Amino acid sequence: MQRFLIILGLLILLVGVAWPWIARLGLGRLPGDINIERDGWSFHFPIVTSIAVSIVLSLLIWLFRK
Repeated sequence: MQRFLIILGLLILLVGVAWPWIARLGLGRLPGDINIERDGWSFHFPIVTSIAVSIVLSLLIWLFRK
């Protein structure tokens, strides 16, 4: 469990450091993501981005387990 938490923390740190480059990929603004902006409030639900990230992570985990 300790090893898992350390690896998870390092991954979160890595994503945080790489965020300026990750933001340029356009994740969160894919067609199909829900974005509603009205006067005084906005709602953003990146459903397609979530599905795409889930598929990529599932494939990576599947490849590393083989």
